[in-house]
Amino acid sequence: MRISNWRLLLANPVTAISAALLLAILAAALGAHWLAPAGVNDVDVPNALQPPSGLHWFGTDELGRDIASRVLVATRASLQVAVVSVAFALVVGVSVGLVAGYRGGWLDTVVMRCVDVMFAFPVLLLALAIVAILGPGLTTTMLAIGIVYTPIFARVARASTLGVRVEPYVAVSRSMGTPHRYILIRHVLPNIIGPLIVQTSLSLAFAILSEAALSFLGLGLQPPQPSLGRMIFDSQGFVTLAWWVAVVPGAAIFVIVLAFNLLGDGLRDVLDPRQRTSTEAGLSR
Repeated sequence: MRISNWRLLLANPVTAISAALLLAILAAALGAHWLAPAGVNDVDVPNALQPPSGLHWFGTDELGRDIASRVLVATRASLQVAVVSVAFALVVGVSVGLVAGYRGGWLDTVVMRCVDVMFAFPVLLLALAIVAILGPGLTTTMLAIGIVYTPIFARVARASTLGVRVEPYVAVSRSMGTPHRYILIRHVLPNIIGPLIVQTSLSLAFAILSEAALSFLGLGLQPPQPSLGRMIFDSQGFVTLAWWVAVVPGAAIFVIVLAFNLLGDGLRDVLDPRQRTSTEAGLSR
């Protein structure tokens, strides 16, 4: 008996918990300005480096700003960067990979050589180079991360397309004179969506880390916009005096990345035919 994808996902407690956690994080990020107990840039120097309390849930930083408020707003900014940049990489990378894998020949060779050149550079190093050229800021950060993750989606889409393009239904459509664009959208893309969903979840996690790294180095989001990476950078001189200044934003990054990774593992178990078969067999007992 065929078991639905939703039941398979919910049957894995780790996946269910990670999905619920991500929904809670997303809700908190979207409602940051309503949930924040104080203004993100409200300076209160006399109350600087105060420990967590009922008034300041996660304490205050070196300028007396409420850390809970700043983490909420910074999380929203990190998710915004991750979603936009990965969406850009998904659209561009999948389009390139689909066409290259479907057409093959010299086009596939040229595209994959370009992808290989981009893979020769570490992701963060390439992002740093792009931001250094275009200048720091929110838009530049999203563009840089989107560009460096585009080759990953191109390679995944191309590898999956190579297996689908030789299927009989694709050959029949081509023999009937069906436009290539229609074949790609109607027949090829739906059959490679599984690996792309898993890769999207994993890329969102790494995009969060990339944004935090760029902001930590001063090349990502710029003050007064709160950023988790920038908050960790600013806390370096106060870690021994007030551990919460660094631990709270660091914990936020850890939880978000972990949740995305666990969700990606769960999606892989559902969308991978081999993993799915073993999972369905366990549920059917």
